[in-house]
Amino acid sequence: MRGEFNGLKALILEENPYAMYIHCFSHQLQLIVVAVAKSNMAVKDFFSYVSMIVNTTGASCKRKDQLRQLEHERLVKELNDEVRMTGRGLNQETSLARPGDTRWGSHYFTLLRLCAMWPSVEKVLENIRDDTTSSEVRSTTRGLLGKMNNYEFVFVMHLMKYLLGMTNELSFALQIKDQNIVQAMSLIDTVKAQLHDFRNTGWEIVCDEVNSFCEVNAISLIDMEDTITRPGYKRQSITNDHYYRVEIFTEVVDLIIQEMNNRFSEASTNLLRCMACLDPRNSFSQFDINQLMRFTTWYPEDFSTGRVDE
Repeated sequence: MRGEFNGLKALILEENPYAMYIHCFSHQLQLIVVAVAKSNMAVKDFFSYVSMIVNTTGASCKRKDQLRQLEHERLVKELNDEVRMTGRGLNQETSLARPGDTRWGSHYFTLLRLCAMWPSVEKVLENIRDDTTSSEVRSTTRGLLGKMNNYEFVFVMHLMKYLLGMTNELSFALQIKDQNIVQAMSLIDTVKAQLHDFRNTGWEIVCDEVNSFCEVNAISLIDMEDTITRPGYKRQSITNDHYYRVEIFTEVVDLIIQEMNNRFSEASTNLLRCMACLDPRNSFSQFDINQLMRFTTWYPEDFSTGRVDE
């Protein structure tokens, strides 16, 4: 569609050099997580293992039923112990959802369910490991259990859950067929501001939640001041604090901010805001003469700068 030489965009620009190409905003948002996952090795590995965990626990009806039964028993126990709140819409039966490569929301809900069903998922993998006669399956499940009990896996899971959660409302809003353009642009600006704020204040929030999660699920904590060998580099040592704060947290947040800015450029958002003033709904309630005048500057060949006498 947007090919520089032979795409539809190129063909249209031959007819009108001032035509603006604006990709579907909803699809743009879905692609951001893919771009981030490909750019950061920790996130890329994380989503690969999440897919393996979901596929392994849901590979057969027997495993699905076992996961559902374990989760049901755990919920009943927590309700009896008054650990879990009751109420309409709460504690409904659920299962792990398989994330799609270009479906942002699917990744978010997969991580929510994995966090909520963690003990049950772990138990299913343990049962598969202990009951299987296949050395390959045993090795795979042993590796998945090892990952689930790794601090880095838990850290990336909570980080991505926060980041995907920030855009969840925007994702739904952009898919509404009769979405108001001005409102959509406002939501995009709001998400960008939230990401910048999270970059400055989110480190402590994520660490506190990760540490609490690890304590509840008997996962070993790490000392941020300890020195480790930098992944992918020989004989280069860094502290845990540098690795998790700079090379995972800051890098991933910056990548998402950069992708948001690239995919929702100022030029395209400004053009859509100007177009919104021509919305005929509610007797042209969005009409703004200043926006309309600004709109004409995008198409200099179609509008004259001088005043035309009647």
